Amino acid sequence: MVKNTTSIQSVDRALKIMDILQGYPKGLGVTELSRRLEVSKSTSYRLLTSLKNQGYIKQDEQTELYLLGHKLIHLGQKVLEQLNIRELSAPYLRSLSQSTGETAHLAIMEENRVVYIDKIESPKTIRMFSNVGKTAPLHCTGVGKAILAFQSDEKIKEVINGVGLKKFTDKTIVTKEKMLSEIDVIRRKGYSIDDEEHELGITCAASPILNHNNQVVAGISVAGPTMRIDEEKLQQIAKDVVEVCASISKLLGSDD
Repeated sequence: MVKNTTSIQSVDRALKIMDILQGYPKGLGVTELSRRLEVSKSTSYRLLTSLKNQGYIKQDEQTELYLLGHKLIHLGQKVLEQLNIRELSAPYLRSLSQSTGETAHLAIMEENRVVYIDKIESPKTIRMFSNVGKTAPLHCTGVGKAILAFQSDEKIKEVINGVGLKKFTDKTIVTKEKMLSEIDVIRRKGYSIDDEEHELGITCAASPILNHNNQVVAGISVAGPTMRIDEEKLQQIAKDVVEVCASISKLLGSDD
């Protein structure tokens, strides 16, 4: 119990350091920070060292004062990007759900997994169950594969080798060779298909959203009960999702 309390206190103090530093663009020294935190200099130094090692703060080589680090800029840009992508995608998700009669999802990749950040549910009684904030694997979900396929080759190998290809159903791709082949197909077509690979009875089509650097920032999928999505409807859903993702990517400055 004491250990957990100490850990929380350390996090609170680290966050407070960054709050303090945002008001001092020229930086502060360890003595002043210790006074403001009401802790010893040795405690402040340990916290500052951890934050500096992670890139959240930096130390001026000449003045030895501590300032906010560039990693916070990157994180801030990511937050804005995700907020913007939700806002931009919202009307498209509604349109997709209305035109297909199925559930439309917006998802991003975080820590080598999919995180659903928005959705419009199917108006039908029988539909796919999902929640905003839910996480899912990259290798066996439609939107996961769509996002993964357009990562760098190095990132794809990192995910496959690091996370692995866990089997969820008999249709899950579980070998590296078949996964890489699947990725080649997705790249050529511009969309992915989840044919009951994550959940039996669920079929979906998905496509990636690119930013101005033609990097994947999110993906959109339309999913529904397999019994309701025959091959003809699946191909139409795939076509619609690709068009929607291309439109959103264009709004983000992509020329791909």
